[in-house]
Amino acid sequence: MSEFAALAHVVRSGFVESVHYGSAVGLGPTGRPEVAFGPVEAPILPRSSAKPFQALACLTSGADLRGAALAIAAGSHTGEDAHVRLVTDILTGYGLSPADLRCPEDWPEDEATRNRLIRAGLGRSRERMNCSGKHAAMLAACVAQGHDTATYLDVSHPVQVRVRAHVEELAEEKAAAVAVDGCGAPLFGMSLTGLARAVQALVLAPEGSAPRLVADAMREHPSYVGGSGHQNTELMRALPGALVKGGAEGVLVAALQSGHTAAVKVIDGSPRATTAIALAVLQAMGRDVSGASSFTRVEVLGGGLPVGEIRATLGD
Repeated sequence: MSEFAALAHVVRSGFVESVHYGSAVGLGPTGRPEVAFGPVEAPILPRSSAKPFQALACLTSGADLRGAALAIAAGSHTGEDAHVRLVTDILTGYGLSPADLRCPEDWPEDEATRNRLIRAGLGRSRERMNCSGKHAAMLAACVAQGHDTATYLDVSHPVQVRVRAHVEELAEEKAAAVAVDGCGAPLFGMSLTGLARAVQALVLAPEGSAPRLVADAMREHPSYVGGSGHQNTELMRALPGALVKGGAEGVLVAALQSGHTAAVKVIDGSPRATTAIALAVLQAMGRDVSGASSFTRVEVLGGGLPVGEIRATLGD
């Protein structure tokens, strides 16, 4: 663990109970790292933080994805009814249905929706799974290009080959690893700095270009990147012009409209401090994130009342 930085402390009643170690990097608008903590050039798996690049590949394959449809392709939605309607619309627009999705069946992440489905005697479904927007977009890309839809998750499938090409171009490095994500899609490893560089490239791309269309869709439709109460959604609302995308196992990237970009990997896989850490990185670069001050600390409860907090330390 000595190579990783202590990124956040969990403080209960004045006692440091836990420490989240990992890596964090902040890029200035030129792409040069301005702050770095831990081994930021070591390879990581970006998990769902890679969805904007996967959406870009679908868009450049000819899938008709605009606005909210492009945002949900790049998002990890919470399975609310509006999300399901949009996923279904993408599929039906290409002569497909939820039965063509190859992501796992799952409950919606939105608690109210999940409880309503349970009360109604309904179960898990593929379209409620948080990655179904991405999968629907991949299927749309298959139809647009005339590719086989049954094998769209194979790493050698033309859609996935295009995803890899975009990842490597934007990150400015070759894929460090090839893995299978939780939803079954191929996942291409990169350094934490490469992840920051790739997301920054979307935000700073020329207006009207395909990468910029992805960034703009996510920023204009944050409710389809996450959902009700989702931290990515709420942080984008708190910081207008910011693009925020988290991933499983403690990954998060946040790019401001200025191009200043923070990327975080918590090595224990916990996401509970990633937003606060990313904001601390942006602050360390002199960025004003006061609009998101409520996200800079996470309450620690005792008996239902605040008795401490999780706070970013960035190696201190």
